[in-house]
Amino acid sequence: MAALCESFTLCGLGPSGGVGLGGGLLALEPGPDPDHVLLTDRGRTATLFKVSDQKPLGCWSVKHGQIITCPVVCNFETGEYIAVHDDKVLRIWKNKDINLDKVFKATLSADVYRIHSLPNGGPVVLFKGGGVRTLDVLLEAPQQEIENIISDEVIKWSEAFMEGQQPVLIFATEKDGDFFVYVQKLKMNSLHKYKLEQQELSKPLSFTAYIKNQIITLLCLYSNDSVYKVLIPLQQNSEEEEQILSRSLLLNLSVSGSVLKGTSFVVLDKDHIAILGSLAASGEESKECLTIWNTKFQTLQTSKELPLGTSGQLWCYEEKFFFTHGKVLTVVMYKCETSSLAAAVGKLKDSQTPDVSSFVNWNTLGDEELVVSLQSQQSVALKSESKMTLRSKRNTVAKVQPDTISVGQLLLNLKDASTTVFEDELRQLMSKAQTPDFQATIGCVITALINRCKTNPKYYPRNFLLQIVQTQDLSYSLCPDLMAVALEKKDVHLLQTCLQQFPDIPEEITCACLKVFLSISEAYLQRIDVNLESVICYIDIEFNNKEVKTEIVENGFNAELEQDIWDTKITKRTHLTDDGEFCPVGPQKAALLNAVLHSAYSETFLLPHLKNLPAQQAVLFLRYLYYLYVKCSEKINTTLPGIRSPTVNQIMDWMCLLLDAHFTVMVMLPEAKELLSSLHKFVRAQVRFYSELNKIEGSLRELQRLNHQKDSQTYSIEVLELI
Repeated sequence: MAALCESFTLCGLGPSGGVGLGGGLLALEPGPDPDHVLLTDRGRTATLFKVSDQKPLGCWSVKHGQIITCPVVCNFETGEYIAVHDDKVLRIWKNKDINLDKVFKATLSADVYRIHSLPNGGPVVLFKGGGVRTLDVLLEAPQQEIENIISDEVIKWSEAFMEGQQPVLIFATEKDGDFFVYVQKLKMNSLHKYKLEQQELSKPLSFTAYIKNQIITLLCLYSNDSVYKVLIPLQQNSEEEEQILSRSLLLNLSVSGSVLKGTSFVVLDKDHIAILGSLAASGEESKECLTIWNTKFQTLQTSKELPLGTSGQLWCYEEKFFFTHGKVLTVVMYKCETSSLAAAVGKLKDSQTPDVSSFVNWNTLGDEELVVSLQSQQSVALKSESKMTLRSKRNTVAKVQPDTISVGQLLLNLKDASTTVFEDELRQLMSKAQTPDFQATIGCVITALINRCKTNPKYYPRNFLLQIVQTQDLSYSLCPDLMAVALEKKDVHLLQTCLQQFPDIPEEITCACLKVFLSISEAYLQRIDVNLESVICYIDIEFNNKEVKTEIVENGFNAELEQDIWDTKITKRTHLTDDGEFCPVGPQKAALLNAVLHSAYSETFLLPHLKNLPAQQAVLFLRYLYYLYVKCSEKINTTLPGIRSPTVNQIMDWMCLLLDAHFTVMVMLPEAKELLSSLHKFVRAQVRFYSELNKIEGSLRELQRLNHQKDSQTYSIEVLELI
């Protein structure tokens, strides 16, 4: 029994994706931690990601003109990273290293095909000529001669395993249409060569393998839409130079008239494999999808359609699939359980996994198959009817109950429904009891709404989308198109809510929201419903919507403050002063900007997008940050009142980032000079004030120590001199 669970976006792959993967993804390897992965692009960059947070932990690049030519790997024994650029140049570095020009470098005597890192066996280097060395042996003499074993053959695939304490390397080569397999045991320095049994009109497209009980099981995905199994024993008594490997059919990739044209695959357990490819029925356009198959019972267990297309590459680590989908790298979690016949045909009792029929193309079924399938579903519905209250009696007997079909099939049925019926059905779908895949269901609902918005520009269910975001625990990766549509519609309330709710918003989207918030006029915002919880405690609104100052000092009365509050000529000054005394934006815009300040980000990936902010907007944003900084400094605990109000650390961090991104422009702009001067004076005064406090810190600590030592039971007066 296998099922696909929730999915999310790990990172973007385009030039604006923020991780330098504009050239496409070369490979994905496990990182030093089970929650880390190493991404290598088809250029000059490697990036370490924390999967659960969808955030990069480090990024390293070789110089312009150099190209990383094999996947970067982690040495699990030392925690170091190993890369090869320009085929022969080896680089080794640690997390703390930034500039790869200054890390360890060794030039090798032969071209490297790939480095495999084994958890308990260290890194193993495979050269393009078939030679193999452990990293330790190679570093002893980097210029040592590497033997050429495979002559004119070209390596197509390789993998490494640990069999006990013995590292084992297997790789497949091709020459003139013939395929060969090499198995090398490093410690014993033994190499065996095999030839794959030929088959007319088909050839291997992809390989994968695993080792168990001294036997290597090699699986081959062939161009005739089949998966074959080849067994290779590690213990070889024969001294023959080349043996022919016979193969047996493991799986035929067809179901109900549809054929899967696989491009890559991985082994999940002894009974399940996952295949990425295009599922096509005769006379219909093929659709790319991720599938899981049960090899024991020859059945398709589950499938996920990928409408944006893939690169054909599939990786699998820690019960997660990784593959490119459109311009993003997508992660899909899965689960596999012991296979049984009931699970394989979708009849396992109390199973939360959608049955196989959910993924069959109904248009390709014959009449008999369709009738049997519908009868089966209706019988399930009749059995469940006695256990629950039916929501409605209006459905005809022939109509399949919504509870008995998959979410994808229900959304497909609603594709051409009217707006009212469409939204009512989606609300009913969301009102069901939560299941393990409920989050994925909500993601499907939002995707369906967004798709209808795209096909019908006049349709925009603002309240429905807002209700979903406010009431469900969602993330950006679950519905990445939602904020894009909200930005297009300039729906600032929905954007504000997303910024407050989503923990994984990319820096590019955060900056796009900031640009929209700063560009919208105050007059327009006054007509918009915006959550003001973060500003109402330190910005008061009069009937004419002009901001006035409140609660400036905590000790005593301030006559100047009282005069300013009742000053009837405050209107223009509110938006023009650079002394941080008045808020330069209205309360609605301030609340929106506060949502941006609370969003998570990485400085490295935020700065490039922040530099694209227009100069006038950057100045306005800096004025607001300065205003907040002044407000925080007026409080003893430097904390603004209210719900979701920005902290002083958030304010300072954004102020520094904004100055880093626009400092040259700020210095050149006449309207920014007075602001920078005021900011400089205020910070200098703060530094002097805290410097004076530091001078008496020692005396105050000594006083505290004396009070702890002396426990007087009688009243006394003591005079202490602070020198």
